[in-house]
Amino acid sequence: MMLTELGPVPVAALPVQALKDHLRLGTGFADAALQEDLLADYLRGALAAIEGRIGKALISRDFKWVLSDWRDAQAQALPLAPVTAILALEMRRADGQADVLPPSLYRLVPDMHRPRLEASASALPLPPAGGRIEITFTAGFGPEWADVPADLALAVLRLAAEYYETRHDSGARQAQGLPHAVVTLIERWRTVRLLGVGAA
Repeated sequence: MMLTELGPVPVAALPVQALKDHLRLGTGFADAALQEDLLADYLRGALAAIEGRIGKALISRDFKWVLSDWRDAQAQALPLAPVTAILALEMRRADGQADVLPPSLYRLVPDMHRPRLEASASALPLPPAGGRIEITFTAGFGPEWADVPADLALAVLRLAAEYYETRHDSGARQAQGLPHAVVTLIERWRTVRLLGVGAA
């Protein structure tokens, strides 16, 4: 299985000014543009770290998930939440040709932690021999930073600030994992992995 982000979070959606305020950085310096690029990089890093830890996309964007077969042909859990739309479900044959399945064959079952793709009838179509399944979907709380829940937004700012403030360290501090304050903020959003029907 392979999950690919089809486009990065737009720069306009990153809370660069909020991070500057959080860090209490001054304004009007000659290297302000360089600082903003650096802050944007740390925000992207913090977003990636937190999204990976909780299995949630914070800012809405499109993803493609490739898998060789269904875990359960009636319902397949999706690898991220919250999913707002299934854009395409394709069966790609061994020769690379793709068959796009009509939306009448499946439906999205939204869930804040474990959204899933369900068969509209008895079962999802089986992938072709030697081929694969490709699911393109949109996941995230919304397109704007204001759409991100307050505790997750604060966790991103705190982690990005940690990256910024320790940027000249040897890296030993970052290797210890997420700061305790960040872990506390994101704990309730962590996805509990359960095996069973439709589990990923």
